[in-house]
Amino acid sequence: MSKTVLRVLLGIVLLIAVGAAIGCRDRLDPAALQAWVESAGAAGPALFVALYALAAILFLPGSVLTLAGGALFGPLWGTLWNLAGATLGASLAFLIARYLGADWVSRRAGPRLARLNEGVSSEGWRFIAFVRLVPVFPFNLLNYALGLTRIPFPAYVIASCIFMLPGSIAYTWLGHAGREALSGGEGMIRNITIALALLAAVAFLPRLVRKLREKPMLAVEVLKRQLDAGEDVLMLDVRAAAEYNGEMGHIAGALNVPLEQLRSRLAELEAYKARPIRILCGTDSCSAKAARLLDEAGFSDAQGIQGGMVAWRAKGWLVENAK
Repeated sequence: MSKTVLRVLLGIVLLIAVGAAIGCRDRLDPAALQAWVESAGAAGPALFVALYALAAILFLPGSVLTLAGGALFGPLWGTLWNLAGATLGASLAFLIARYLGADWVSRRAGPRLARLNEGVSSEGWRFIAFVRLVPVFPFNLLNYALGLTRIPFPAYVIASCIFMLPGSIAYTWLGHAGREALSGGEGMIRNITIALALLAAVAFLPRLVRKLREKPMLAVEVLKRQLDAGEDVLMLDVRAAAEYNGEMGHIAGALNVPLEQLRSRLAELEAYKARPIRILCGTDSCSAKAARLLDEAGFSDAQGIQGGMVAWRAKGWLVENAK
C-alpha cells in the first residue's frame, strides 16, 4: 500500500471518528465520566489522560474534562493530569496533521500562504505562547492547524505545555471549587475565591503576551543604514496625508497609509507579510499601535522607528515635500 493511499485512508477514518464524536458530544456526561475514572482505581489518572487526549483529537470540548479533572483529582493532581492530557492530545493532533497534510500544503501553497507560514515559523515559541493564552482560535482546531506549519515539533510541545499551564490551573481550581460547593466541604469559600482570582489572572495574561511579542522600536540610524545598504525594506508612513505632504515632509519612497485606514488596506501590504516593514509616524505611540495591528494580522517583521520623522529631520537627512 502506497504512502498516499495510507494517508487518504487514515484521513477518512479520522473524519468519520470526528463526525461520530461531534454527533455524540451532547451525551458527554461528566457524572458518568467521573464514575468510570473512579472505578478504574490506580489506573484512573492514566485513563483520564488518555480520554482527554482522545477528546482533543476528536474535537470534543476540553473544558468539560478540565473541570472534571479538578473535581476528580483536586487542584494539584488535577492540574497535572489535565495538562498531561491536553499536551498529549495537542501533540498527537499536531503530528496527525503534519503526517496527513503538511507535504500536500507545502507543495500547493501559493506565495501568500508560504509567506504567512514563514512568518509563523519565525516567531516560534512566541507565536505558540500568544495563541495558547489568547483564545483567538478553538483549541482543537488550532492543534491541527499548527501541524500544517513549519513550527518545530519540540518547540510546539514545550511551549504548548508551558503556556497552557495558567489556564489549566485556573479551570482545574474551578472544577475543584465546584465540587466543594456541591458537597458543602470545608474551605468552600476559599477555593471559590482562589478559582476566581486565577481566572482573573488568566484573563490578564494576553496583555502580557502581547507586550512580550512586541519588537523593540528601531533607532532612526538603523533605518538609514538599511536604506543605504539597499535592503528590501518597506517604509510605511502612517501619518495623515496632510502631515505626510506637509511641513515635516516624508522620506523618499515611503508608502503613506494613514493609521485609521491601515486595517482596511492590509491587502496592499501583502507582499511584505514576511519581509521587513519600518513604520514612521509623528509619535512613538502611533508607530507602536500600527506595529501591533500588523503583528496581529500576521506580519512577521513590523517595527516602529523611534522618533519617526522628527528624529529623521533632526539628523539633517533629506525629505520630500517639505515646505
